[in-house]
Amino acid sequence: MLQPTRKPTGSFVSALAMLELIYHSIVRSIRKQHNNAFMAIAMNMLQTVLFVMAFYIMFSILGMRGAALRGDFLLYIMSGIFLYLTHVKSLSAVAGSEGPASPMMQHAPMTTIIAIASAALGALYIQVLSLAVILFAYHVAFVPISIEQPIEAFGMLLLAWFTGCALGLVLLAIKPWFPTFVSIFTQIYQRANMIASGKMFVANMMPGYMLKMFDWNPLFHCIDQARGFVFLNYYPRYSNWEYAMWVGIILVMIGLMGEFYTRKHASVSWNARR
Repeated sequence: MLQPTRKPTGSFVSALAMLELIYHSIVRSIRKQHNNAFMAIAMNMLQTVLFVMAFYIMFSILGMRGAALRGDFLLYIMSGIFLYLTHVKSLSAVAGSEGPASPMMQHAPMTTIIAIASAALGALYIQVLSLAVILFAYHVAFVPISIEQPIEAFGMLLLAWFTGCALGLVLLAIKPWFPTFVSIFTQIYQRANMIASGKMFVANMMPGYMLKMFDWNPLFHCIDQARGFVFLNYYPRYSNWEYAMWVGIILVMIGLMGEFYTRKHASVSWNARR
């Protein structure tokens, strides 16, 4: 005789059940990129290495190495690329996570919050693991690296991830209503941040009229602040991490309100379109 499914009782047990569900959702989100999870991580590492090599060659050809900070030139490049990739990958992961009309939402334990959390944490896991492996390989095989304030620098990486997730949450909320706009905006934003993120130059060396073109971008502040924590001889004067944090918090609040509204009206809008 069939027995009714027992639901977890108590806040602690419910939290453990949700964490287990998030864990399995993270594994699923990682394996979506490739059937083999190790290959998914390896492909991300390869993409990061190709980015670093491309910018290294470009800086060398254009003679821009002298404009970089005093210190390890490759570490200067990687400090910008790591944060850029973490930001745009987390944005894409959250914006592309399971929405309220997804078939996965038909399963009782699954919710949109769990889907969003698993997509965000999965992107962070891949990026942090790639960063650790690449830095370790560079430290062992090439030149020993020295990071002045590693904890604070890692905090800027987390802040870049947080702002990417926050903007991705806003895009996820409006995606069911304007799917074409969200797709186009995501691609334009990622391409624009190749330059607007400021990973190719330093804020202290930029003229005032150019600084105004970049200081709206929270990722620009994260990268500039991260370089201040990575290098001993650089102190960022024209950026602050508090701006990026507040922008991320505001976007999260807007995204949560939009996601709640979309989740309540998704079925109505879908039926109206058919």
